[in-house]
Amino acid sequence: MVATAASSAFFPVSSPVTSSRPGKPGNGSSSFSPIKPKFVANGGLQVKANASAPPKINGSSVGLKSCSLKTQEDTPSAPAPRTFINQLPDWSMLLAAITTVFLAAEKQWMMLDWKPKRPDMLVDPFGLGSIVQHGLVFRQNFSIRSYEIGADRTASIETVMNHLQETALNHVKSAGLMNDGFGRTPEMYKKDLIWVVAKMQVMVNRYPTWGDTVEVNTWVAKSGKNGMRRDWLISDCNTGEILTRASSVWVMMNQKTRRLSKIPDEVRHEIEPHFVDSPPVIEDDDRKLPKLDDKTADSIRKGLTPKWNDLDVNQHVNNVKYIGWILESTPQEVLETQELCSLTLEYRRECGRESVLESLTAADPSGKGFGSQFQHLLRLEDGGEIVKGRTEWRPKTAGINGAIPSGETSPGDS
Repeated sequence: MVATAASSAFFPVSSPVTSSRPGKPGNGSSSFSPIKPKFVANGGLQVKANASAPPKINGSSVGLKSCSLKTQEDTPSAPAPRTFINQLPDWSMLLAAITTVFLAAEKQWMMLDWKPKRPDMLVDPFGLGSIVQHGLVFRQNFSIRSYEIGADRTASIETVMNHLQETALNHVKSAGLMNDGFGRTPEMYKKDLIWVVAKMQVMVNRYPTWGDTVEVNTWVAKSGKNGMRRDWLISDCNTGEILTRASSVWVMMNQKTRRLSKIPDEVRHEIEPHFVDSPPVIEDDDRKLPKLDDKTADSIRKGLTPKWNDLDVNQHVNNVKYIGWILESTPQEVLETQELCSLTLEYRRECGRESVLESLTAADPSGKGFGSQFQHLLRLEDGGEIVKGRTEWRPKTAGINGAIPSGETSPGDS
């Protein structure tokens, strides 16, 4: 009923008038009755028929030749009383207000709805990963950023190494073993012990590109009597293709004396429940790295000095920085035409802020395959060895090397 009243208020409609059958001439009935509309209090329109008889001339009835509508507006009248209907606001203004509210709400919802719609985008960009496979494996996703790619439009080897380091630390943190410092358990903190990497092996099957999302799985295992091995597998989130595998050996060092230390029993009890009983993802390369010097090196880059930002929380140079220094003495034509596919590093001693280093590189004559192999040495100016290494390269147009089996899985996968 309210809708009917509202419609009649804005769109007046005349009441239907039933016309009589036309009468015969001179019978006194009219074939047309003029109407007189009248507004009533309820906002409707009331019509009233004029029942006056047609005029007569010389005793004969004549029909009306013209008629007109005469409304209440022609004559002054009292204003209509205020009712519910005629007190409603202007509908156009009300509609505009409602539209504005809905547009504002939609904009706010779009701003809050940050979750990606594409499956190749990172599902949880702010997450720190999670413990999986019965609490033994740590898994974390990374989206390759624009500032993590190089001239080849692919992620750099430094980016890959940073992902390895980040997942290792997040694994320790998620397992509840981190105390004060990076990767230190509570007992290690009490005894001033820290982890240092002794050896690192990396094999790259394919480098991800900008916008790709990779999944990193990492776990730890026992290595000898006083060492710990950490392995990684990096795969493409969309295809499951394994992009990189890496294996490393870590030992303990006293933070104050800077000397290597055995693993105390208290620390062993903390870390052994997290060990995985599995072989390394990369077979250990036990080939001896020959000694390099000024005579055997093909190129030498001198005057390399650490900067403040190159140091980690343990006040020595981050191991990822060493890779950049190794590439400083690698032939430029190799960097431009080939890509690094295999890396082996042996860390001999740490490097401090005041150190001045030299990078030496020599071609490895024992190299096989269609790529290049080089031997590397980072040393102090006084001759002390910091890092020894070997790199293998393949042509950039060769595509996937195929050295990594596609069925390689992390421990516990079925």
